[in-house]
Amino acid sequence: MRHFLTFGAHPPHWSGDWVLVSFSIPSSGPASRHAVRRALTAHGFVGLYDSVWIRPGVHATPVRAELESLLHPVEGARWSVLHVRFDEEAGPHGPAAAYDLTGLAAGYAAFVARYAPLRVAARRGAVDPATALVARTSAMDSWRRFADTDPDLPAHLLPQPWPRQRARETFLDIHSGLGALARTRLIEVTTPHWPDAATWITHFHASRDSARPEPTGGTPGRRTPPARRATH
Repeated sequence: MRHFLTFGAHPPHWSGDWVLVSFSIPSSGPASRHAVRRALTAHGFVGLYDSVWIRPGVHATPVRAELESLLHPVEGARWSVLHVRFDEEAGPHGPAAAYDLTGLAAGYAAFVARYAPLRVAARRGAVDPATALVARTSAMDSWRRFADTDPDLPAHLLPQPWPRQRARETFLDIHSGLGALARTRLIEVTTPHWPDAATWITHFHASRDSARPEPTGGTPGRRTPPARRATH
């Protein structure tokens, strides 16, 4: 929850470091090649060239262990994990060229356009609780995908203007503005089956502190049993 509510709140610390993975798999191992690419994608890597994949940062231990597990049994497979810096980081042959930044920017712009009417309605107090629960959940799900797929590159590697901040502001207005209404609706639909719903159901209010969003609602100081918590 905190990961996607704080995503984009602050520019990333940038040291210029990248982790690079290079691998060679015999032509008899297409299944292994597919498994490696799938694993690299899951670890946040993107293909710079066919068998050269990169991701920003310095943390390489998890991907090194995954490659060892996948490729050690494959006869003739070779791989390397390196820490690198690019001489022309922002150039047309630099690492940013490996990302579909145009598509990502279009996704942010589409998010803003899709939720602009809801944002206005939320500011005006013109959203009922039932609509708030569905719409807020939808916006949360859409924003979560950005937090999981955007590589969070520094500004000098991004096309300008970069629309993520507008999308984040749209999301936070909806998320914060509709939180209490969505909680009200969730309590309404669950109370017939769960009499203590109002005690346990909470909602996160991200705009209080973008660094540490906390749940709101429920009974202060009460601890929620894992099997009975309903947080959104």
